[in-house]
Amino acid sequence: MNLDSVCESLRKASRILEGLSAQQKNECLNQVAKALDENRASIIAANKIDVDAARKNGVSDSIIDRLTLNDSRIDGIIEGLRSVISQTDPIGEETGGWKTPNGLTIRQVRVPLGVVAIIYENRPNVTVDAFCLAYKSGNAILLRGSSSSYNSNLEIVRVIKQALAGCANTPACGVPEAIELVEVKEHDHSDVDQILNAVGKIDVCLPRGGKKLIQNVVMNARVPVIETGSGVCHLFIDESANLETAVKIAENAKIQRPSVCNAVECILVHSAVASKFLPMMEEKFAGRVKFHADERAVKFLKNAVPATEEDFGNEYLDYECCVKIADSVEDAIEYINAHNTKHSESIVTESRANARLFQAKIDASCVYVNASTRFTDGGEFGFGAELGISTQKLHARGPMGIKALTTTKYLIDGEGQVR
Repeated sequence: MNLDSVCESLRKASRILEGLSAQQKNECLNQVAKALDENRASIIAANKIDVDAARKNGVSDSIIDRLTLNDSRIDGIIEGLRSVISQTDPIGEETGGWKTPNGLTIRQVRVPLGVVAIIYENRPNVTVDAFCLAYKSGNAILLRGSSSSYNSNLEIVRVIKQALAGCANTPACGVPEAIELVEVKEHDHSDVDQILNAVGKIDVCLPRGGKKLIQNVVMNARVPVIETGSGVCHLFIDESANLETAVKIAENAKIQRPSVCNAVECILVHSAVASKFLPMMEEKFAGRVKFHADERAVKFLKNAVPATEEDFGNEYLDYECCVKIADSVEDAIEYINAHNTKHSESIVTESRANARLFQAKIDASCVYVNASTRFTDGGEFGFGAELGISTQKLHARGPMGIKALTTTKYLIDGEGQVR
């Protein structure tokens, strides 16, 4: 990959995008949605090549699930894209304004970041999500997916570029150069190093994937990074919890889709209700999850293995879960803050005081009361799509939608003032 020429092309495209109206960008995105719908057969066929290769290589079912595209998931991708289209264009939004004593008028307005790179694993839906959020917010995007999803990503990008090219000579002014996909070679990550060191060429880089990928980007990048964390999420069952509700939430948070970052990896139970709740949960889970239980919790579970130190803070991304007993809400908060990845945490409780204490003291991007952590998602939050879940505290935190790809600048109008 000739990164210099790719980034130069992306920079030119970002400058064109910055000047397009919301209507022009929306018309282009509508054409992309239409093209994805019309080309779903070729996308699914390309995806099948990736899935078959993954199965042949012995990849786990949870990773296969992340990789797989079908009609239902393409419907979801298109629905998310249309949701982004329906949102207000943030570019040019005035976020603040005032007049100084000497008569200067100062306005703070939203502008695009410029050239965005995203390095991600497995999920080909991210290709569309990242593109549409970048395009709507006036940014060009460089996509670096994994080799396991390369055929899927290649076909999706082909469809997107073709749709944008069809708009190029219309009032919509499509900009196919605003999206580029890195050609991925298995076991070769030299291109990742180039991206991470592209100072002045790439304005921000986002890692989206497992712990190893994220740590590599955070530790080695010389360009600015928005960190999207792995998801070691916890669910705490308080002593005042409605246990029927708690069982339902635990089942959804762990089993509904265990391969994703907002699935629960550890269930903490107050010691006062452990003897009743844990057998209820085990019966509800019906052997679908392998429990790694601490020395107190293991006594209340028929089919559990003793947890090791490695289980505490582990992201299984599979039908496995850590179980631990806590003696108070304060005990649970202390444990979670010591072992989580600042992603999503939840408490099931009927105590308003404990609910508010949990939300105030837990250090995470999303903190729930009486709800599943599975709702930490751009679509569920009304963003349509997302770039990932930011677990850092600067610039953006939580599910990242359109505004996460913007910054601001000040526009100052004067009448000849000098200092």
